[in-house]
Amino acid sequence: MVGTFRGNGTQKVDGKGRVSILADYRPAIRAGDPNWSEGKLPEFVIVYGGERREYLECFTMDAAMDMDARIAALPRGSKDRRRLQKLFHGQSMKATVDDTGRIVLSKMLRDKLKMEGEAYFISAGDTFQIWEPKTYARIESEADDFGDLDEGEDEWVLLERAEAG
Repeated sequence: MVGTFRGNGTQKVDGKGRVSILADYRPAIRAGDPNWSEGKLPEFVIVYGGERREYLECFTMDAAMDMDARIAALPRGSKDRRRLQKLFHGQSMKATVDDTGRIVLSKMLRDKLKMEGEAYFISAGDTFQIWEPKTYARIESEADDFGDLDEGEDEWVLLERAEAG
């Protein structure tokens, strides 16, 4: 079972690109790295993608291996497999959490996000995302995540709709 990330927060990014991973995320990263043990540094995968992506999506090693298997199950040479291989294998990199809980976001990643001094982290279940805070705020303000619900209807009804459909 892949670990679940929860919560969100903003962290400072220093001039070298070092940023602290949210403390609540670190146990899930360690648990999701089959090679991690006491005294070793846990790893995870950052998918940065192409121009369409305005954020970094971070997968534990277990979640990344699950994605690898799902992509490999697609027909070899198919358009979908090639596109997902480019995104998940070609536009990604491994990252290591150091002993102080920090990672280094390369200049290329910071430039891609137009990140200037802060990073916004938000969990997405079995992954977490890293955004430039102003970009996230803009995207979030444009979203109407629950606009299709009737007034007073509880958000959890979305689970029932998905299970029924």
